[in-house]
Order: sequence, then structure tokens, then C-alpha cells
Amino acid sequence: MDTLAASIDAFMAPLASALSAFVFFSVPVFGQQVPLVVAWLAIGALFFTLYLRFINIRGFWLAFRHVRGDFKDPSADGEISHFRALATAISGTVGVGNIGGVAVAISLGGAGAAFWLFVAGFLSMSTKLIECTLGVKYRQVHEDGSVSGGPMYYLDAYFRERDWPRIGKTLGGIYALALVIGCFGIGNMFQSNQAYQQMLVITGGETSFLADYSLLFGLALASIAGLVIIGGITSIARVAAYIVPFMAGIYIIGCLVIISLSWQNIPLAISTAVSSAFGADAMAGGALGALIMGFQRALFSNEAGLGSASIAHSAVQTRSPASEGLVGLLEPFIDTVVVLTLSSLVILTTAMPNGLMGGGLSGIELTSAAFAFHLPWSPYLIAFAAILFAFSTALAWSYYGLQAWNYLVGIGKWRTLGFQLVFLTFFALGCVLELKAVLDFSDAMIFLIALPNLVALYLFAPMVRREVEAYLREAA
Repeated sequence: MDTLAASIDAFMAPLASALSAFVFFSVPVFGQQVPLVVAWLAIGALFFTLYLRFINIRGFWLAFRHVRGDFKDPSADGEISHFRALATAISGTVGVGNIGGVAVAISLGGAGAAFWLFVAGFLSMSTKLIECTLGVKYRQVHEDGSVSGGPMYYLDAYFRERDWPRIGKTLGGIYALALVIGCFGIGNMFQSNQAYQQMLVITGGETSFLADYSLLFGLALASIAGLVIIGGITSIARVAAYIVPFMAGIYIIGCLVIISLSWQNIPLAISTAVSSAFGADAMAGGALGALIMGFQRALFSNEAGLGSASIAHSAVQTRSPASEGLVGLLEPFIDTVVVLTLSSLVILTTAMPNGLMGGGLSGIELTSAAFAFHLPWSPYLIAFAAILFAFSTALAWSYYGLQAWNYLVGIGKWRTLGFQLVFLTFFALGCVLELKAVLDFSDAMIFLIALPNLVALYLFAPMVRREVEAYLREAA
């Protein structure tokens, strides 16, 4: 297996390097390297927040009421409720990065990264609203009641409505192809690999009885996932509705406990984060370094601007696209404003004051060490949460990839099953093969889709604003 992995990596490395250099191309700004894709997403989030007149604040309570079920309409087109659509989308974004990615951002960007991470999450809520509104508005409802939606459909629709069908079909096809390829990395092999690595942590590391049974563990994990995935979006959403509140609740409560045990450091942590966000921080290379790392971690986590979550939201039962747009803005709030901010406070109140950041730890290991500082048994909790995060993320991304696949080749029972079986095969192999070049290539493909998707959001913004404002007046 090691030889096979090395051969695959050697073949993919030049492609991954070239694509990553293009997608994550950076330019120097005041001594800091700014990835243009991050700037592209951040500027979009700021613009949509201002253009929609802070809809992330104005529409928050109405969004909560939809998730609560106040506007439930079982006779409307769609397959799942507002709550289950939100749970499915959150399962695709709340992942291992929520535990370890924050630690990396603060290690590289300083305490100020935590502040900008919070700001980025707040602004991203508006981007998600536009994506999810469009996902429902331009979805296709089939004869059997199933639904297909997402950026490939609204990209197609925009140019088709203006008598440029070839441009729309081409852009939709590029988006779908990139998503199909990308889903096998970020939402598949990486997730199963992280689940396996965390299981090793729980069971004894390299001396674990699972150390020699990575393939068996992968097959077991894929079999469990298959029981859910093959059932389609209704099955995925039903499971997500249980897993997401449970796993998020466990992690949030754990963070609150650790922060409360370091309560005396809370004022200093907050003041340091704010001052470092605007001042000269040697660790971060200044405020700009903190801003870059904060926005990058937030946008990579909540995926606002990529359009992927709109695929799940498009399956909702509703007659008003704007209703699901409002629900969509809760996704970055939960993923970034709540979960990532709590992870940041764990690092700032416990890891940083107690010298844990200087011991060569990074990522999930640093977060785990911060938990263990107060609760020696807590790494098991972190590992368990990480496994759930990884598993649930794969469920959502299997659906995203399937919808993109169906857009490219058409809908059919055997085509759908074929994709699902291939996805599950790679999911099992993720525990065995560490394919860095393949993962780098797939990550770059995922962020490549931000380019056409954000263009579509700008083009559709006036129409979305009209729809949202009309719905707010109607629902008032």
C-alpha cells in the first residue's frame, strides 16, 4: 500500500502543485502574502452584508423561527424540513478543522486571528443567504418529488435566461466537475483518514490493536456510511438531524467547561485578541497577518462563497426561496461565530497562558492539550468529537458530489448507485493511503469553484435583495 500511495502521489504532485499555485496564488501586501481566493471571498462577504443592509442581524430571529418549525409546509415541493436542511449543511462544514484549524490560525496569525475569525463568520452569513436563496429558486423538482439544486443550476439559469445557454452550461459543467473531483478529498479521504487517526489516539496510538487494521477499519466505516448515503438526502438529513446537535453540543459544552476553568484569563484573552487584531503583533507580523489568518480559517471552515451548502438547502420543503436563504445564514453563525470562537477562547485562555503553544504542538494536538490541562481524560472527548465531525462531513459531501455528478451525466438509478459505491470505496481507502498530493489537488478544485460561484452571486444580488425584502414584509 505504501508503494502504491507513493506512486500515486508522485504522479499527482505536479498537477496538484500547478493547480494549487493558481487557486491559492498570493500577492504581497505590506510584507504579508495575501491569497487572492481569500480576498475574493472576504470582499464578497463584506459587500453582501452591506448591500443586504445587515440581513445577518435583521433576519436572524426569523431564521430561527423557520428552523424551529413555525413555517412548516408539508405540501410544498422539497424533501426535507428547514431544520434537517440546516443540519445537513452544518454537518458538511463543522469538521476536524473546527477543532484543530483554529489552533493553527492563532499559532501563525497571533491572538488577533481569533478576532478576525469572528468578524469573518459574521460577514459570511450574508453570503450564505444569497447562495441558499438561489439554490431553492433555481432547483429542479423531478416527477418522483426528488430535488436537484446548487450553483451549477443557477449558473446555468442566469445565462440561459439571457439567451447565452452555452456559457451557462459550460460554467455549470465546470463547477460540477470541480465539485465531483474535490469531494473525494475534502469530504471523503481526508475525513476517513482523520477518523482513523483519532481512533488510534483513543486506543493507544502506534501500539493500538487497530494499527495493523486500517483497511478493516475503513471498510467498517464505509459500510456504516453506506447505510446512510445510499438512502439519499432524506436518509442523510435524518441522521444529520441527530448527529449534528449531539456532536456540536458535546464539543460546545466541553469548550465552555475548559474556558470556565480558566475564567481568570478571559478578560486578558479578549483584550489581547482585539488589540492584536489592530496592533503590531510580532507573532502575526502585524494586524494584517492576523486578519489574513482569521479570515482564511473562517472562510475555509464555513465555505461561504463556494456554494456547496446550497445543494443541501435546495432540498428543503418551502414555497419561498428567501425562507431558506434566511435559514442558511445560521450556518456560518453556528460553524464560525459559535464553534470556532469557542475553540479560539480555549486556546487563548488555556493553551497560550500556560505555555502549551511553545512545545511543538499544533492543530488538533494543541486543542487536545489545552483540554487535557484541566481534564486529563478530555483528549478522549476530543477524539470522539473529531470522529463524529469527520463522519458527518462525509455524509454531506457524498450528497454534494452526487448532485454534481447527476448534473454532468444525468439522473439514473445505476448512475447514482455507481457514484455512491465509488465514493464509499475511496472513503475506505482514506484510512489506508495518505495521499497528500491527491488531497492538495482536490482542495484546490474545491476552492476553484469559488471563482464562478461568487460571480453568480454578484449578478443575482439585486434579485435576491428584492426577494428577501418582500419575504420579510410578508412574514412580519
